[in-house]
Amino acid sequence: MDMNPFELMKNMKGIQENVQKMQANLPYILATGSAGAGMVEVTINGKFVITEVKISPEIVDPSDISTLQVLVASAFNDASNKIQEKIKSESLKYAGAFGSMMPQV
Repeated sequence: MDMNPFELMKNMKGIQENVQKMQANLPYILATGSAGAGMVEVTINGKFVITEVKISPEIVDPSDISTLQVLVASAFNDASNKIQEKIKSESLKYAGAFGSMMPQV
């Protein structure tokens, strides 16, 4: 089945609008990653901006800063993986109209 170029052009504006809506929604998509059995938590948004950091007092040892650094990095990486999945899921919602224009194989 051939893709109709006129149909594609007609829907291009809708596709652009969906992309803009998705981009505008990124700051509101949140994910929290944790490390050290939840003693360190990092929350980021869809733009990969850290919005919150929680550190349990019992994990803070001034003589062992390196462990805390590793836990913060691990929590961020966990949050990063989760936010990528959420963004992928949200993107599929916005891509629905575009997917219907693709040729069937």
